[in-house]
Amino acid sequence: MSIRVLIADDQVMVRQGFGVLLNAEPDIEVIGQAVDGEEAIAETARLSPDVVLMDIRMPRTDGITATRRLTSPADATVKVLILTTFDLDEYVYEALRAGASGFLLKDASASELAEAVRVVAGGDALLSPNVTKRLIEEFARIADGPRGPDRQRLDGLTGRETEVLSLVAQGLSNSEIAAHLVLAEQTVKTHVSRILVKLGLRDRTQATVFAYETGLVRPTGY
Repeated sequence: MSIRVLIADDQVMVRQGFGVLLNAEPDIEVIGQAVDGEEAIAETARLSPDVVLMDIRMPRTDGITATRRLTSPADATVKVLILTTFDLDEYVYEALRAGASGFLLKDASASELAEAVRVVAGGDALLSPNVTKRLIEEFARIADGPRGPDRQRLDGLTGRETEVLSLVAQGLSNSEIAAHLVLAEQTVKTHVSRILVKLGLRDRTQATVFAYETGLVRPTGY
């Protein structure tokens, strides 16, 4: 089945351009467009896309607010991939905290855009290299600040689950975690699923943010 995509951007040329690029892919179908965050929310409810390509700066309701509203319901299944020309720390961090599964700059190539949609639709996290560096710097900054009450939620995890969460936050795939811990890949998948349920998180991206925010993991070199 094709990955169903909704494009939300206030610039018509951007929407049309992304639409042409993605519709050229055999496994991706652009099913709708939205001119701002408010329309993106309405169109998501009407069309049920798998992935929403969401611009950050839009009138009425911005992309971060729209992302938070789309992903906050417990039964939300839509994935949000943030697209922007800006790679400032505040946007990167707030978009991921709001529930975005990925963050890609608008100057990405057609192949990078299509692959980003596939990665996010598959439930994995995606960050462009430039954004990753800034995100790590932001994680390092908040790691020196006061810990929030979320730290106590780690107590509900087993020792193995805590170990798996730490490796997820370091960017390891399930197969890499399996090799590192000498476990079957299916066992790792089960651990990851249980971690998300216990912590009330929707995907690996939120798990990564949680691990850094609580201080379970600190960026290398900081």
